[in-house]
Amino acid sequence: MGEKLQKALADRGLGSRREMEGWIAAGRVRVNGRTATIGDRVAPEDAIVLDGRPLARPRAAGTRVLMLNKRAGVIVSRRDPQGRPSAFDDLPPLPSGRWISVGRLDLQTTGLLLFTNRGDLAHKLTHPSTGIDREYAVRVTDQLEDGAMRTLKAGVHVDGAVERLSDIRYYNGKGANHWYHVVIMEGRNREVRRLFDAVGVAVTRLKRVRYGPVALPPWLPRGARFELGPTDVTALATLVGVAPPRRRDRRGSRTERTVLIPYPRLPLGKNRPPRRSEAASDNQPKEEPHVERR
Repeated sequence: MGEKLQKALADRGLGSRREMEGWIAAGRVRVNGRTATIGDRVAPEDAIVLDGRPLARPRAAGTRVLMLNKRAGVIVSRRDPQGRPSAFDDLPPLPSGRWISVGRLDLQTTGLLLFTNRGDLAHKLTHPSTGIDREYAVRVTDQLEDGAMRTLKAGVHVDGAVERLSDIRYYNGKGANHWYHVVIMEGRNREVRRLFDAVGVAVTRLKRVRYGPVALPPWLPRGARFELGPTDVTALATLVGVAPPRRRDRRGSRTERTVLIPYPRLPLGKNRPPRRSEAASDNQPKEEPHVERR
């Protein structure tokens, strides 16, 4: 049956699938000499012509995963009418396909952001049914009472839905600056900020420090990126139940640097209750977590 035409075009880096649907509807795309329509599927051997120009068949690309230590004030979107900097701006080009963000971070949230060129891997990493958790370092203005911490783990009604922290641990602080590490399971839009706001505590800084088994290393400067090695990519794909990279994509060396931490196996394909994750290891800094090099 092949793949949907709009996906095949988007995978060439021409734009989003929605944009490609608009091009198809406008009659700009022809497949094997025939004007394409929405719903068409194409195989690798099909000849695709855009605006009278034949498109080269994409070169095969291996599975790639990038880690970015996101700065504040950067959006996670390819285009912005306001002209703000995008996390996609400085990603390396791909011979085929395009980078897909694994979830998002809001404008002022910093820290770990993952990108991959495989849609099935991105989907599994973000979908709640997979059971991947996210860990954040949170700076707030006041130290929480024990009752507020229990409330955050028990669940709070936010915008008609019950949201909760899977885990929360106090680190250190004084005055108006207190640090916590928290774990959430789904990562809804502004979920951590809204939860703390619901118990009357303002978040002054929010930083993601872990996504499942991928931990933000202290050696990665703010705004810098790091590409996961073949061993880490294979382990990540296997964890979430997608086909691991082809053998020729798994070439590594003994000096390959890992950013994965030990992580429980996931009962894939089953309805699983939210898992209480270890919010932070005992060897983390007791002041501001994950201080980056400038």
